[in-house]
Formats: sequence, C-alpha cells, structure tokens
Amino acid sequence: MKLISKHPRITAAEFRELIAGLPDAEGYEVSLRPLRYRTSPHLAAETDYEARTVVIRLPEPFFPFGDTVAYGAKRVAAKGLRFIWLSEGVTFRTPRDVIRFLYCHEWMHWFLHERLGRKGSAETTCDRFALRNYLKKFVTFDDAKAALRRQSEDGPQPQLAR
Repeated sequence: MKLISKHPRITAAEFRELIAGLPDAEGYEVSLRPLRYRTSPHLAAETDYEARTVVIRLPEPFFPFGDTVAYGAKRVAAKGLRFIWLSEGVTFRTPRDVIRFLYCHEWMHWFLHERLGRKGSAETTCDRFALRNYLKKFVTFDDAKAALRRQSEDGPQPQLAR
C-alpha cells in the first residue's frame, strides 16, 4: 500500500504512524489531503475502485467537532415499510481520530469490494466497522467480518483504548 500526504502539516511518515495497527488496503494508493470547508469541519473521504485510490480529507484548519454516524436501521411496526436509523454521536477531538475513522470506513469499502466481491456501497456497514474500530490499537480481518452482522441493537460498542 502506497501512502501519500498532500496535507501541509502531516508528512507521509506521520500519516503512516497515524494509521499504524489498521489493516492495509493492498494494491491501493492512500492519500491524505486537506479539506477546506466553508462553515464547519465535517467528514470526507472516497474510494475509487477504477483508479485504485483512497482519498482521506482532513479538515483544515482543524478544530474538534462532532458528527452523527448512522450504523444501521431498525424496522418499525407500522403500515408499509418503515424504519428508524440507529446512530451514535461521535466527537473527533484530534486529527488522529478523524484520519483513523475515515481510513477504517474506506478500508471497509475496499474489503467489501476487493476481498468479498460485493458492491462497496454498504455505508452503514462501513460506519459500523469504523465506529467499533477506529480507537483500537490493532484491527484485524475478524473485526471486519464482525461488522458485517449487527451484533446488538444497543450500538456498535466502540473501543476506548488508545
């Protein structure tokens, strides 16, 4: 996996340290770029299967911010097909938190597409994987397989070890 940093304050070596312990997106180029925002920082990343690239955008300037992450949906007893989103509020206090969360999310897209041969557009699955694992020191393929099934209705139970 080739790592590139086009961010003004983070080198490629620092980028590699920030995502240490996370699985590699083999055969893909992963780049870190600044995200220039107008009103408030937010999450932004993309995976291009044709070009075999993952782009992670870190808000610049960085300020701690919160976001709501939907990790599943629950069917509601009602007429027709009704459901509610299962979500969790997350506060990103450091650039490391944002980079690891976005990398985990995009890596899960890679895993679904490259390893399992599925469409990589399972956003709630990717968010569930990222929520559970971005704060963990080491993440494995078993963690990815666990995110494919919702294990509890109470939420993804993120790991709080650093």
